[in-house]
Amino acid sequence: MSKLSAAQRGIASAAGAALLFGLSTPLAKLLLGSVPPLLLAALFYLGSGLGLGALMLGRAARKGREGAREAPLRLPDLPWFAGAVISGGVVSPVLLLTGLAVTPASAASLLLNLEGVFTALLAWFVFRENFDRRIALGMAAIVAGGCILSWEGAPGWTGLAGPLAIGGACLGWGIDNNLTRRVSGGDPVQIACLKGLVAGAVNGGLAWGSGVTLPGLPSLGAALAVGFFGYGLSLVLFVLALRHLGTARTGAYFSLAPFIGSGVALLILREPISAAFAAAALLMGGGVWLHLTERHEHPHAHEEMEHEHWHGHDEHHRHGHPPGVDPQGPHSHWHRHEPLVHTHPHYPDLHHRHRH
Repeated sequence: MSKLSAAQRGIASAAGAALLFGLSTPLAKLLLGSVPPLLLAALFYLGSGLGLGALMLGRAARKGREGAREAPLRLPDLPWFAGAVISGGVVSPVLLLTGLAVTPASAASLLLNLEGVFTALLAWFVFRENFDRRIALGMAAIVAGGCILSWEGAPGWTGLAGPLAIGGACLGWGIDNNLTRRVSGGDPVQIACLKGLVAGAVNGGLAWGSGVTLPGLPSLGAALAVGFFGYGLSLVLFVLALRHLGTARTGAYFSLAPFIGSGVALLILREPISAAFAAAALLMGGGVWLHLTERHEHPHAHEEMEHEHWHGHDEHHRHGHPPGVDPQGPHSHWHRHEPLVHTHPHYPDLHHRHRH
């Protein structure tokens, strides 16, 4: 395995996911001049699904040793995965577009910060993911920075239907993030590919029904490329971060994406740094610092468990191997964890979902 710790790999993956998604925002704004919003969303998702599908075909064509690939989704994973796809890839995009149609942009920008809030609240109070005051304060600071960044003056409210729809979309994505965590031990490319294809088909069907037509080849190719990097590879990294950090912490780091997008837009447009951007930077930086400096350590028990995921040998993985699996390098195979009690710093990753 990499010399980086699991926590460091998770933080790097979450930051990478936020970076790629954040970069897609100013590029999406450029493409909106030639591609309608609904069709653009469909092309982004399809670019994600088709590009990652091509990667999967390339991997399958290369013969490797047994166990040298990520674990595929299994039958017990399907209910969790189907719930994630339906909530985040089908319901949320429809609710968002419905809400955006009748909600002023100033209010919509603020409401979209609810995704991080719902993700954390569901993780903490429904799925019982561990958190303490430090993590809660860090999450609050990051979300507050996002609100300042998206503030466009007093938001206009033309009724409750639009805001409720946007809030429902954010709730759907929060559910999606938490359900995806349940399958994060599986192949992240497979997970992101399937989610992209389903969301692309749904949004594409809505766009087709509204009568839009495909843009020219330059815009079409650009949209698919932005989708592959900003939605596809970003989601792959997001799933890896879920595996190592848990849902709330991953969601907190991913909430930096609007800040990254705004920073890139400032560089491209060469605009002066506003007071709102500076205030958001201070709040988000403080929130990230609280998360980065977290040290959660106490005696804890690992119950006996069997599962499959990509791993190397460490204190949590001391088991035998089936014929053909090279135990010297990273690998994936079905394995059993024996009961274990010990103390060390840890995050709510695949192996640390215990009570406190």
